Amino acid sequence: MHPRNVWQAMAGPGFLLSAWPWRAAAYLVTGVVAGAVTLVGVVAAVAAGGVLAVVVVGLPLLVLTALAGIPVAQLERHRLRLVDRDPAPGRHRRPDAAGLWAWLTTRLRERSTWQELGYALLFAFLLWPLDALVVLAALALPLATVATPLLMATVGGGEEAKVLKQWTVTTWPTAFGMAVLGLLLLALGSYALGLAAGARAEFTRVLLAAPRGGDLGDRVVELTRSRVRLVDAFEAERRRIERDLHDGAQQRLVALTMALGLARLDAPPGPLADQLAKAHGEAGKALEELRELIHGIHPKVLADYGLQAAVDDAADRSAVPVDVRLELRGRLPQAVEAAAYFVVCEALANVARHSGADRAEVTGGHRDGRLHLEVRDDGRGGAEAGAGSGLTGLADRVSVLDGRLSLSSPPGGPTLLRVEIPCEWTERFA
Repeated sequence: MHPRNVWQAMAGPGFLLSAWPWRAAAYLVTGVVAGAVTLVGVVAAVAAGGVLAVVVVGLPLLVLTALAGIPVAQLERHRLRLVDRDPAPGRHRRPDAAGLWAWLTTRLRERSTWQELGYALLFAFLLWPLDALVVLAALALPLATVATPLLMATVGGGEEAKVLKQWTVTTWPTAFGMAVLGLLLLALGSYALGLAAGARAEFTRVLLAAPRGGDLGDRVVELTRSRVRLVDAFEAERRRIERDLHDGAQQRLVALTMALGLARLDAPPGPLADQLAKAHGEAGKALEELRELIHGIHPKVLADYGLQAAVDDAADRSAVPVDVRLELRGRLPQAVEAAAYFVVCEALANVARHSGADRAEVTGGHRDGRLHLEVRDDGRGGAEAGAGSGLTGLADRVSVLDGRLSLSSPPGGPTLLRVEIPCEWTERFA
């Protein structure tokens, strides 16, 4: 397995013979160069902006100086590849509109822009001198020691050599001994370079790059948003169907029922009257079924008066007596109210069909930023969410809203269905 960064490389046995020590050295050396250039650029821009500010021309220059951290951060994220192969995406978001002005206003409002400016100043005034010091101590000094025999043979004329301008070597055995010592120092310096480069890279990643796995996090966020958009689209389509049924098909059936009723009154007794009476009855049944269908899609009481009134209405229509103790002092988001209402309706329908219960109870309220609902019955128990009860689909619908649905139904009862959905008030009642 190939190491992904300098830390993994140093943990392996072949670090000294690999390219990682040289990559670490290149990272620090290029940091020295980039830091020095950043220092000159920042000082020059601030000085020019300050001098020209009296004639207004310097103000845009000062604004551009505030954005100086953006190219510096981009360069730093690119340099990370020398010692860390993991992607290092930035934290900037895409502007909402096209054009320079939208880009500029977006960047000036972002926290990341000011973090990058702070990093650029730290880089210019502190970090690159530290990089230079590490390179000097871990690379330049050992190499100078290794070169002692070469210095003695060339500069010293074979008689002496100055090691780092501090020690004088006058014999060849001593010169070769210094070379061996330099090789040992160079090996230790390679690890020192790796440590320094790894620490600098981690520091840079923490300040300038999105967290590792950030792309996955973005995808999860986008998936959550798409689920919410899907629920909203479903609710909008459901309301459109309800409106079309209520204003279109239902009104036509009402008119048809009235016409058949009038024709039945005008028809003389006989087969024709009997057929009209039968057609009138069928039209009436179709109208009742359509009204039930509309009510099942999204009852008007839920849209007009909220979840508490809709649950009271569902309890009144239940075949099993239901006690409702629901304390809601306002309106909740439409998707939350719809999901909670259909959970209650499905639970009460299951109580009536399968439980053999004499009584049911719906309780709940809103607390700690969550809607809590409980549906309890005194039936025989033994209910299962996946046994044709329809609760699996409701659990999926609740989970889209980051909610939870749980069912407890031991044999012999009682059965308890719990629902929790995170939400906030959209309207509070006095």
